[in-house]
Amino acid sequence: MPTLEGKTTIVTGASSGIGASTAAALAREGARVLGGARRVDELQTELKHELDVTDPESCERFVEYAVAELGSIQILVNNAGLGLGRDPFWDGTEEDEETVLETNVHGLMRMTRLCLPHIPDGGHIVNMGSIAGRQAYENAAVYVASKFAVRGFTYALREDLLGRPIRLTTVDPGLVESNFSRVRFRGDEEKAKAPYERVEPLRPEDIAECIVFAVTRPLHVNVDEIVVKALAQSSPVRIARN
Repeated sequence: MPTLEGKTTIVTGASSGIGASTAAALAREGARVLGGARRVDELQTELKHELDVTDPESCERFVEYAVAELGSIQILVNNAGLGLGRDPFWDGTEEDEETVLETNVHGLMRMTRLCLPHIPDGGHIVNMGSIAGRQAYENAAVYVASKFAVRGFTYALREDLLGRPIRLTTVDPGLVESNFSRVRFRGDEEKAKAPYERVEPLRPEDIAECIVFAVTRPLHVNVDEIVVKALAQSSPVRIARN
């Protein structure tokens, strides 16, 4: 199996949740990890740099720093993402729509485009999707649309990369207990805790282990997608609660 020892790696949205756990898991396997986030002081990676994936100039500065420090980018984990609100589409705002789409879709595509010239043969791109990108559910139209877009982009890019030895994986988690819910409900702690009540959700570490699995397969193996849910969850909204 390929080793991650010394592999140069970028993880976006690495200051908390799945991103932080993924960065830590890859580092434990020997990767040299550069974490990117708006909250630089919360990054625990070997290398860190401010990154706002919604800002083209921030992304360009980040990739310039990455290339200067790492030389090449052997693994790119496009993790930065968010959801805002759980309301019917017509009760949302254009500002929120733009924030979600800029972060989840345009930011992911922007980082991929900027990094691709620096990803060598044998490199790997991991895009963070969601089971929301496989099955729609109520009161989350923009978030669902963004994750369907991530899945579609991943498969379209896979077609463009065919013949080049660069691997590409999308990871689609279900219910994961992280800061995601707190952001989605704008800091309302009661609403943020509700999705995890009376159920054992996934942990960020569970998703990180899936990513480590994907990037450590033999080089002739491409794990196209990983779908992972809590045992008590069968769909985005069907959850068996105790």
